[in-house]
This record gives sequence, C-alpha cells and structure tokens, in this order.
Amino acid sequence: MKITVFTSNQPRHLSLIRRLSEVADVVYAIEEGTTVFPGEVKDRYDNSPVMKEYFERVRQAEEKVFGKVGFLPRNVRQLCLKAGDLKYMSIADLDEALHSDVYLVFGAGFIKGDLIHFLEKNKAINIHMGVSPYFRGASCNFWAAYDGYPEFVGATIHMLSEELDAGDMLYHALPKPQNVDLFELGMIAVRVAHDSVVERIRDGSLFLIQGQKQDSAAEIRYSRNKEFDDVVAKDYLSNRMTSEEVEKKLCQRDLSLLKDPYIG
Repeated sequence: MKITVFTSNQPRHLSLIRRLSEVADVVYAIEEGTTVFPGEVKDRYDNSPVMKEYFERVRQAEEKVFGKVGFLPRNVRQLCLKAGDLKYMSIADLDEALHSDVYLVFGAGFIKGDLIHFLEKNKAINIHMGVSPYFRGASCNFWAAYDGYPEFVGATIHMLSEELDAGDMLYHALPKPQNVDLFELGMIAVRVAHDSVVERIRDGSLFLIQGQKQDSAAEIRYSRNKEFDDVVAKDYLSNRMTSEEVEKKLCQRDLSLLKDPYIG
C-alpha cells in the first residue's frame, strides 16, 4: 500500500508519518515546515514574552505525548517545503506522490488549484483538529478550550473539500474523560485522531464509512489566525480551566452531537 500525506514538521506531524509507515509499504510525506521552536523563534507567531511562555507549554505537552522531532523510517519519502510553498507546486512536481492508494491531509496549508481537484477526485481525507461543524477555521481546539468547551476538543475526520474544513464528515475522534491540563488535552486529541485513522486504514473500514453533510447553523466559532495574539494568549494562560473542571466537562459530553464518535 502507498500512502501520501500532506502535513507539517512538528513532532505531532512526524508521529503521524511514523504511524502510517507501519501500515504502508511507502509513505510519501509532503511537509510544509515552520520553526520547531515557536515562541523562541519568530516565524508564524511572534516571540514576545507571552508567546514564549504559551508555546513553551505547547512544546512541553507535545513532547510528552509525541516525543521530539527526529528521523523517519526508511520507507518514508519526504519532500520538505517552506510553509506556503505547496500552492506554487504543480501536479507534475508532485507526480511521484500522486499514484497512491490513500491520500491524507493533516496540518498542511490551504490546498488550492489543480491539486485540490486531484485530491477531491481521489477521495482524500482530512484530519481536522477541531470538532466540526461547531469549531472551524484556525486553531479550533485552542478556541474550543478558550471559549469553555473542552468537550469539543477533538478531531473531525472528513472528506477533503475545496472549501476549508467543509467536506462530508466521516466521524469525530475525541479523548476519553480524564483529569488533564488543557495543553495536554489538545495533544491527546491529536494522538486519538491518529490512532483512529491508522486503525481504520489497517482494517479497511475507513473507506466504508458513509459521510454526513455539515450543518453550518450549528457553528459556534469560525476562527482566524489573526485573532490569536498576546492578549488572548495571556488571558488563556491566566484563566484557563483547571484539570478538575476539564474532567467534569468531558464527563458531561453529549455524544449525540457527534458523528459516530471514536473515544480513545
């Protein structure tokens, strides 16, 4: 089996590539990279004292769940790009990676043009970190936690679509109720999403699930990158829910609001 994944270069993205390499003969990984030291190095986000503190917590949680960045298995073929460069790549540039059995997107930039049309035609699946249709856009799990909805910290596995995060939903994947800090909960949600996708690729069930249209009327927030700034980050660091409050909300989660939820 050949799998192509469009992703990024943080430990959580590399972890998915490693997991996929366990069920595939070859994995083609197209990675759009940013600094692996956000908050320390000014890149997508500023390196202000507040951002430094915020992303230090993010990196600690990510390392606890996924480990550090590192080398990938021998059956992985990598194409490393600067974030934002994928939209300039032609179909011909990517040809070697476009003859696969499975196409996945996880944490890549917004895919446009001929490539999105190719991926839609070939039934590509997106791992959206956020519970659609309630939270869509950028950094959805952060905003779910910020808005007081830790029960909506999770993932939506859906068909890739030209409109951002709007494809038919296959299922939701969420962490089981537990006493945990919100930074770590977000990373556990990523791991659960990975577990579900790899498990269902392995047994073939991922390709048998009937999709469901998203109800845009149920949307709570559509977030944009520019909304996350020092003021918001500082407020979150100071006033986020305690781990006990998080566990209580997770125990009260209404599963009827979710599509065939995978709880892990």
